[in-house]
Amino acid sequence: MDQEHVLKLLESLRKALKDIQSNSLFTSNASSYEPIKFLLDPETKPHCVLSETPCLFKLSQLLCNLKTLIEKLEKIQDHGLKSLVRRQITRHKISQVVKSIEAEIRAYFDRVSVVNLVKTLELEESEEEEKVEVLSEFTKRLLKGFDIDFQDLVLKAKVFSILEKLLCDSNCSKRVREHVALAIDALASFNRNVFVGLVLMGPTIQALVSMGSSSSIRVLFSLINLVRSPLVDEIHSRGLIPKLIELLGSADLSVQVAALDCVCEIAYIGRSEVIEAMLQEGLIGKLMGLQRSEHGDNLIKRDQRINGDSDSDGEVICDCVEAGNGPFANCVARFAVQVEVGEGLTSTEKEEVKLEILRRVREASVSEAESGTVVAAVLWGSSP
Repeated sequence: MDQEHVLKLLESLRKALKDIQSNSLFTSNASSYEPIKFLLDPETKPHCVLSETPCLFKLSQLLCNLKTLIEKLEKIQDHGLKSLVRRQITRHKISQVVKSIEAEIRAYFDRVSVVNLVKTLELEESEEEEKVEVLSEFTKRLLKGFDIDFQDLVLKAKVFSILEKLLCDSNCSKRVREHVALAIDALASFNRNVFVGLVLMGPTIQALVSMGSSSSIRVLFSLINLVRSPLVDEIHSRGLIPKLIELLGSADLSVQVAALDCVCEIAYIGRSEVIEAMLQEGLIGKLMGLQRSEHGDNLIKRDQRINGDSDSDGEVICDCVEAGNGPFANCVARFAVQVEVGEGLTSTEKEEVKLEILRRVREASVSEAESGTVVAAVLWGSSP
């Protein structure tokens, strides 16, 4: 039997079961089960298809049980107390069987989806759109929550290895690799006890940083937030801090914003060696540049206003972008605050880092006014 036909049949069955479940246990009656009776009839084609499909044998048996219970419910006609109790017991049994049937249908869909995922990703002839579609469906399934049976399917099919290989394949399209990254992130969240170890041991983190897209860096941020210190230590030990800091100078604003989020999260989690490595890479100077840009505090224009620069009519020069509203507003203080309230440093180390940040702010400032503004924000713990 054509698998597509089986899937359509199971989808119809699932919709009919949903109608049954929507009825209250105390108000449903025999007529509530009319939509599903056709599918339960052993003489009909749908039932024959299910019973003849080997992996759906258990489902076929459950459907027979459901049919028996519905027929039993229909035979309870009188309205005495004993009949009322029997109806409620039967309805409860029907509800339990329906849940079991739904679980079997879900398991079948999961098996088909995992097989289709592996086949599509490993087949070189597969179109980009096909790969994106199966990856999106896989990610959505993972985000529904943990399921031990689905996890077993994923592990037996070696899905993680396939995803990792694609992520590291520079010949694969950027769009597909970004969806692969999202799937890996969803896997780590699905069961961190199993998949986080695979993320840490393999080339996933390096591939995400090397891609350097806003999507890959957002996935990196999500993984940092999930895994915490072990992942930050891996980033540092693999020498990825310089590349991450370099992304702050990207021509793509979305990449810059994503990189800043990663840097600030690392500042909160990282140990002293990690913070020192970021400072040694000129992080404060880069943050000062971002803060004085049109997407930050626009500090140079603010200095001009403070110093009283004006045009020929005597009006103070002002910028069309409102200061302090950009994604990089107060980013130096934001970094300093993350270090100050973070979990990776001792109190003494935090004081030392703050002094080093202040020293580097003074070095990177283009004017005394800019230096004073940023120093004050750092000292007072300002944050955007």
